[in-house]
Amino acid sequence: MPFVDDQHYLYPRNAASDLTPNDTQKVTLIVAGCYVIAIAILWHVPFLSWIIFRLLTVGFHEMSHAIAGMLTCATIHSIELDPDEGGETRMSGGIPWISLPAGYLGSSFIGACLIACGFDTNASKVACLVLAVFFLFTLWWAKKNWLSWVLILGMSGLIVMFWFIEDGVALRYFVLFMGVMSDLYVIWDVIDDTIERKVNNSDASAFARICGCFPSQVWGVIWLIIAIIFFAAGVLVGIVAFKESAAQQQEDASHFLPVPGSSGAGPGAPIPTFLLVTVTAFAW
Repeated sequence: MPFVDDQHYLYPRNAASDLTPNDTQKVTLIVAGCYVIAIAILWHVPFLSWIIFRLLTVGFHEMSHAIAGMLTCATIHSIELDPDEGGETRMSGGIPWISLPAGYLGSSFIGACLIACGFDTNASKVACLVLAVFFLFTLWWAKKNWLSWVLILGMSGLIVMFWFIEDGVALRYFVLFMGVMSDLYVIWDVIDDTIERKVNNSDASAFARICGCFPSQVWGVIWLIIAIIFFAAGVLVGIVAFKESAAQQQEDASHFLPVPGSSGAGPGAPIPTFLLVTVTAFAW
């Protein structure tokens, strides 16, 4: 039967081939595995774990609380980050049974999205643009917390720097690192604060008091399972969605939001949004 132009046809997809990583994806998986080992080791180095790991991941955690509160019509009063005590989001109103679990579930979802985007250079650029919006909201809510400003501006500077290296190739691995770190922190923190230590002021304890149906340890286990599922989903989505080779990714990235002076940038090529955000923030 001949094919007709105005007709549509369905073709079966081979799930096994979709889930089989190509050479570029195998390298990405190896790098992600190295990140897991490095983060697990460096997590116990006091100063380094505070600055590089805990503050950034706690920032995602508190940002998720605030965004969930904003979406449920809460008033966000402030966000504070502390290397010893973690973080705190002060809000009034909203729907607590949505905003409370959003800290862990939201940051694990953000981590999963970053992991998936870490398989592709252009997707990493898009992820950074979305993060820029989230960072601006966080800076607005953390007006008086200088540590939040230092952390976010420092991360913005790193992203700008990596964006300029080989048309964003290094940015992909940095986005992957942030995703792996965020999901690992959620898994570790849920186990530490809600399952093992039975912390009375944890998110799970507050959520258990509101719901009344399960103790905080049960909610901790539920959130832990969801976080692990998000982690695995981020890897699987990255493998299925981004099959381009490293060479093809670099070619595509040279024409998508290229940096000034690169091979794909014309005279009017746009400057990365993060550069504008950082410069504006410092000037202000």
